[in-house]
Amino acid sequence: MSASGETMQRATVRDYLALARLDHCTKHVFIVPGIALAWVLRGVHTETLALSIVAGFAAALFVASGNYVVNEWLDRHFDRFHPTKSQRPSVRKPLRRGYVVAEWLALLALGFGAALVASPTMLAIIVLFAAQGVVYNIRPFRSKDQPYLDVISESVNNPLRLMIGWAMVDPTTLPPASILLAYWTGGAFLMAAKRLSEYREIVNTHGIELLTSYRKSFGGYSEVSLTAACLGYALLSVFFLAVFLVKYRIEYLLAAPLVVALFAHYLAISMQAGSSAQKPEKLVHERGLMVLVVLLSAALLLLTFVDIPALDGLAGQRYIQIR
Repeated sequence: MSASGETMQRATVRDYLALARLDHCTKHVFIVPGIALAWVLRGVHTETLALSIVAGFAAALFVASGNYVVNEWLDRHFDRFHPTKSQRPSVRKPLRRGYVVAEWLALLALGFGAALVASPTMLAIIVLFAAQGVVYNIRPFRSKDQPYLDVISESVNNPLRLMIGWAMVDPTTLPPASILLAYWTGGAFLMAAKRLSEYREIVNTHGIELLTSYRKSFGGYSEVSLTAACLGYALLSVFFLAVFLVKYRIEYLLAAPLVVALFAHYLAISMQAGSSAQKPEKLVHERGLMVLVVLLSAALLLLTFVDIPALDGLAGQRYIQIR
């Protein structure tokens, strides 16, 4: 019997597979810029590029799914307070802990094995990817329960995905710190915007008590603080991105307005009722956002092959002479 007195249905294999959230694989698109940047800035430094790319994506998929398994299992008692997550199999059906743990470990093992096929560098990054899932979800760490730390620790997946893409092409180096920090703080913006959307919607419809029962960290947030956090993370991301562009490919600065537009549009989406920001796997249906992504991608592709020497002066000290 469930807590509400309903008879719980028996769990099936499909229910256990659902824990892995394979529909969230679209998030691995953040790996692609790592591939592109390594190719442009470093060139190919592996003799098995195709194998490295396939193995790297497989490793990321397996470990991310493993992280989702432990996430959903350990959150099942809290998700029952959420308006939609309360329908998850982990909440509504009596899953067996032994099977869940076995699924988690199997996915991690597959991920580690695939990473080792690519390179030792890839394996090290994938191990960090799995460690993030432990720190974020499992006590005594469980960083997801702490305001601000929850966003910072969850968004570390972004630079790790960038590193995965980079290691596919060049396992002998890592990306510059400036782009890693831009990716990290950009991811923090996305996670803060997701929480802002959840806060606005759940508080307005169900009250703050239900929201904090669902996620403890929301007790340390307000709509104002989450909005301010979104602004702060966005500014940091653009700052670190500008540092990277000036140092490594100054032509990309011309695409900066599209980057800013992307941040602004995403924040606007997060403030809509029933926002896709709460379910990032659904963002592909946001036409305006996808148009901006395509335009930004096209601009970056064009600027990869077009040199503009006049922009080099922006990297040095220049003063406007008035006489």
